[in-house]
Amino acid sequence: MNRSFVYTVFIIMLAFATSQASYGQKTDTIVHINGNILKGDFKRMNYGVVTWKMDGMGTISFEEPKIQTIISNKIFEIKMESGRVYYGSFAASEEPRKVNLILLNENVMVKIEDIVEVYPIKNSFLSRLSGNFSLGANYSKGSGVATLAFSGNLDYRKKSSVYSLAWDTNDTFQGDSISSSKADVSLSWQRLLNKGWSVDFTAGASSNLQLGTDVRWNVTAAGIKDLAYNEWNRLYVAVGLNASKEIPVGDAQTTDDLAGLFQLKWKVYKLKGAKVWVDADVSYLPYLTSNRSRLNINLNPQVSIFSNNFKVGISSYYTFDSQPQNVEAANDDYGVNLQFTYSLN
Repeated sequence: MNRSFVYTVFIIMLAFATSQASYGQKTDTIVHINGNILKGDFKRMNYGVVTWKMDGMGTISFEEPKIQTIISNKIFEIKMESGRVYYGSFAASEEPRKVNLILLNENVMVKIEDIVEVYPIKNSFLSRLSGNFSLGANYSKGSGVATLAFSGNLDYRKKSSVYSLAWDTNDTFQGDSISSSKADVSLSWQRLLNKGWSVDFTAGASSNLQLGTDVRWNVTAAGIKDLAYNEWNRLYVAVGLNASKEIPVGDAQTTDDLAGLFQLKWKVYKLKGAKVWVDADVSYLPYLTSNRSRLNINLNPQVSIFSNNFKVGISSYYTFDSQPQNVEAANDDYGVNLQFTYSLN
């Protein structure tokens, strides 16, 4: 066999093995504002928090205001405060709190604070997954009334798309029986467009015994516009249509309805000084098939304990229905719970 051919094959195999080994290494770099350098695997950044994996320490999180610059050869989806989306890698900048985006046909220098989301384009299923799990409870010995609340969400991210599963249950017990129950579960798909616009399709079910609803199945299609999205908050509005099938408590008739949807959502992630998170939303649904209307308000302020993954706060809600299908049902319902939250890296 030709010796030069053997040498050529050997060199190719060695180069391949070396490239595979380096690919498996964690070669991303983040420089802190205090000069510290972190080598690891850049998982993602959203709502002001970077998820970072390091040998020995495992997966950690830290705040975006602490980043001086970023270096990575991987391809990321990078969403800016302006709503523009880039696809490229990171190179260091000599200017403080800036980074160079290495794109297909150009390089762009941007401020770190103007980046609101970063997700790797190619990565494993688990690294695309994020979420929160919250548990809350209240009990009064004098009244014998206890309240148990469990809520959370799981988000799976793909290029320009997010799949979200969310749930929220709030049960009140008196003695051995449930005196009141409220539950919501939904599965949604959101597609990022451009300049802060997105589309959202959601299917879900809900129940509220206080308002006389045994189960309500609903499907929603909406357009979303970011009014503000920066290093400390996201404020956006959604407008769309909601189709529902409602089965009331008791003997009232099942109804099929179509309603408009007007929604305002606000997420605060203040990470300078005291670390504060706030999730708030208001939804108004005027029915097109009757004179009925519904209003839902949620407010969940939290502060971090131990780390960004553990939080404690208040979970509160208010719901109003102008025409409950069960005539004996109340028009409104509300609840407040102390809540502990764990965030999945």
